Amino acid sequence: MSEVKEHLYDVDLEWKEGRIGEMTSHKLNDIIKVATPPEFPGGVEGIWSPEHLYVASVSSCFMTTFTAIAEYSKLKFEKLSVPATGVMSNETGKFTITEITLSPKLIISDENQKDKALRILQKAEEVCLITRSIKTVVKLEPTIAIAALN
Repeated sequence: MSEVKEHLYDVDLEWKEGRIGEMTSHKLNDIIKVATPPEFPGGVEGIWSPEHLYVASVSSCFMTTFTAIAEYSKLKFEKLSVPATGVMSNETGKFTITEITLSPKLIISDENQKDKALRILQKAEEVCLITRSIKTVVKLEPTIAIAALN
């Protein structure tokens, strides 16, 4: 029988003014300003919103999961970027983020590794713990390119 493990992630949020607050964690160095997104009344331009952070959590979980699986699988890659788009709608009369599309762009050197790279991208989306923890549909639209040899 395996032992149940728990990991805690503490975040503190302090309201500053209007619709703006600051997030911190005693375990992290950065302060992140958060605000109501500009699409809503009183929203603020240019500051991370909970909606941005939600999409970012899926995207960053995908990236960290991919890099772990790639390392374990000995897949060498030159570059990875993960553009992500979240769609918020009120189809049910209440706003929800109904869909997140991850569009990872992976550059590898060895064309023979393209199928392996695609499998690892797909596996990363499948096992990402954030994706497994949410109701939002996550779509994967990967692109794999071969690095130009100099």
